[in-house]
Amino acid sequence: MDLETYQAFQRIAHERAGIFLRPGKSALVQARLARRLRELGLGSERDYLERLRRDAGDELVRFLDAISTNFTQFFREPDHFETLVQWVRVARRAGQRRFRVWCAGCSSGEEPYTAAMVLEPELEGCDWRILATDLSTRVLARAAEAAYLDDEVAAIPAPLRARCLAARPGPGGATLHEVVPRLRERVVLRRLNLAEHPYPMQGPLDAVFCRNVMIYFDRPMRAGLVEEIERLLRPGAPLFVGHSETLAGLATRLRSERPSVYRMPEAG
Repeated sequence: MDLETYQAFQRIAHERAGIFLRPGKSALVQARLARRLRELGLGSERDYLERLRRDAGDELVRFLDAISTNFTQFFREPDHFETLVQWVRVARRAGQRRFRVWCAGCSSGEEPYTAAMVLEPELEGCDWRILATDLSTRVLARAAEAAYLDDEVAAIPAPLRARCLAARPGPGGATLHEVVPRLRERVVLRRLNLAEHPYPMQGPLDAVFCRNVMIYFDRPMRAGLVEEIERLLRPGAPLFVGHSETLAGLATRLRSERPSVYRMPEAG
């Protein structure tokens, strides 16, 4: 891919979704677009660029799907889920009975379903939901299926697997482990472009997971995202980011509790 074409893709990704495609990643982007070029019968990335400029609707979604990185797993960074449970217990003791959690950049669902697994025994009799959003329609479709292979559920403790998953035959003789309906019903899946402010949620939210998302954004985009999270978070509620991420250098009311965990100040 020539430099001019790659720079055009960089501009589209940044202007439409806030994604910062770093210099030197053209080969990776080329590889990720190759399948779409074949599907459309196009001979070059420049041809695809022209197609993308003509169709900034569905094709833009497909483009952003292709360039997005969607690695995730169940119980990734388990200390975050322990902190979530501790916070919910404090709120329960204070009489709170309505809880809302947001997983931003939820990918194929492992993160919000993990949250549902740990929250269920804590929130019996409460009104609780988990909003799970992503830019990619492809991974949201996978999250809606809520069915995972053996190696994908290996990190889930055995008692939780028994209570929260149901095994069924999968393709090619594989076993699929499906999240049980009572937990799927707690997770609301929506497509959301984090570059488009304000977000449609009203809050207050009792926790936000925004892990390994900001590493793809430049500073102005990170600042806008954090401002929206501040607007939505309940006083005292936690924000979880990736272990390689920090809010350092951003003007924010969120206070660092420990690496990768921030918290809104208590009211007053």
